[in-house]
Amino acid sequence: MKTKHIFFSGALLALTSVGCTDLDVDIKSQYTELPDSEIAIEATMNNAFYAFRAAIGRRYDEGVSCNSDEYTAVSFDSDYLNGRDMANFSLHMIDPTNSANQLNVYNDLQTGITNCNRVIFDLGGEDVPEVAPVRAARAFYTFMMMEHWGDTPILDHLLADDERIDRSPRADVARWIESELLAVRDNCYENVDASTYGKPTRWMVDALLAKLYINWNVYTQDVTSSSWDPNATNEKLNDCIAACDRIIASGYFDLSDDYKTKFMYNNGYQIKDFIYVMPFDASTAQGMTYARFRTWRRGQSENGFYSIPLTNSLGGNMTLTPEFVELFNLPGDRRNDVIAGNVGENIDMETFDVYQYNNATGEPTDVRNTYGGVDVTFTKSITLKSDPTADPPIVPDGDLNVGNDMTGWTQGYRSIKFFPNATDYNTYSRNQSNDVPVFRYADVLLMKCEAIVRGGTATNGDTPMSLFNQIRAYVNAPQIVGDPSLQDILDERGREFLDEHWRRNDLIRFGDFERDWGFKNDFNPNANDPRYRLWPLSLDVLNANTNWEQNAGY
Repeated sequence: MKTKHIFFSGALLALTSVGCTDLDVDIKSQYTELPDSEIAIEATMNNAFYAFRAAIGRRYDEGVSCNSDEYTAVSFDSDYLNGRDMANFSLHMIDPTNSANQLNVYNDLQTGITNCNRVIFDLGGEDVPEVAPVRAARAFYTFMMMEHWGDTPILDHLLADDERIDRSPRADVARWIESELLAVRDNCYENVDASTYGKPTRWMVDALLAKLYINWNVYTQDVTSSSWDPNATNEKLNDCIAACDRIIASGYFDLSDDYKTKFMYNNGYQIKDFIYVMPFDASTAQGMTYARFRTWRRGQSENGFYSIPLTNSLGGNMTLTPEFVELFNLPGDRRNDVIAGNVGENIDMETFDVYQYNNATGEPTDVRNTYGGVDVTFTKSITLKSDPTADPPIVPDGDLNVGNDMTGWTQGYRSIKFFPNATDYNTYSRNQSNDVPVFRYADVLLMKCEAIVRGGTATNGDTPMSLFNQIRAYVNAPQIVGDPSLQDILDERGREFLDEHWRRNDLIRFGDFERDWGFKNDFNPNANDPRYRLWPLSLDVLNANTNWEQNAGY
């Protein structure tokens, strides 16, 4: 558990003097009284700023991670099958009913937008400069909806009880997000410290603009068409570079933090690489449970994975695909250390003898992880359970069943990037205190690198090679000679941003989302349908919005 401090910025305190007058509103659906204390305002603002916390802590993480080449969501006979809710993401055959737990993240995002609109209304409207960070949060939530579902309603006001709103075309939403961010940037928090940690600063706005611009062709063209070209000219490349340059020139961010350490359970505002995060605390800001599903199924026992026995069980159903593991092949690369598997110089080895990890440092010990008196060994490949002699015969299928035994539990390598505190895990029902970054300085450098390689104008003496090598240098990986290719950049992004929820976005932008990995082409004859670059709306969302239509292909 982390020690938390409450800070009130000058901008926040100034909100106590903002009044609400002469507003024509429906009192049944809008607030009409301004919070009358700093603590009340802080609570109101937090409802806007942290509405995405629960989703990114579990259900969004499950869906977006398993929909990329990072993870295969396996089951153990019927254990953790859950109607194939996660397996369907891995197979690119998402079911609007069975995968509702993950798809209903849409509701979390929409609730976040409503919370923002309530704060904006309560504090005097969009013209009040101090609500700029709230408008930025609203734009971020809208971006996340557009990113995954395409056409999205532009919710720029509180809806009346009987008001229905249509989904706007994705390209229009992208342009609205751009206009909102440009309008509010200079009124967002400039300082970067404990008081603004996890809140939309102007640097968060710039990072979101850069992300919007580097994906401009994804959002403003028909990415669901087989004729969509990932290498078409992007009119926003120089805008992307300019947004990155503002962050670089700010002087607030750098790559001085050790790669593995900055994702540990004691990370926080001191990490210089973090631009925008979702903060968690196992006791007071709960919802982050990555270790539960990434740690192997029986890793909680005596002589277990984390040195300290865990009193709460582990799921172990999110296992790294062997294709993704192959990226971690650079000798000396610190990023290799977040993989429980043979990587770097040992990448060609197909099995990994598992040793316990020191819970204080996250580093491996010289003590073997055992279960039932047997040494634990992971396999890089994932083999589904098969027994043609059984009655009835066991045939591999979309259940992605590896079997509910030692052989099945140890299929695939594991990520330990967001390493848990065992005491927190035991005390607070599997909750962790690892803050989850959304935007990092490393991402800014690689977005600028990519924008230049794609045809943008280089600035400030930076070259694709110099930007790329800044990443390589801080993780002690080999430097490159000459400018990186787009494939080099995609691979580097895979190494750098594992578990940070950008891999699916990257694969689509680079035209690699339909590449063969995992089992999707074994059990889904339509896995290469470009319409699956968008997620379906859950039936819950459609039932609540009867004027909407399901995304094509579902």
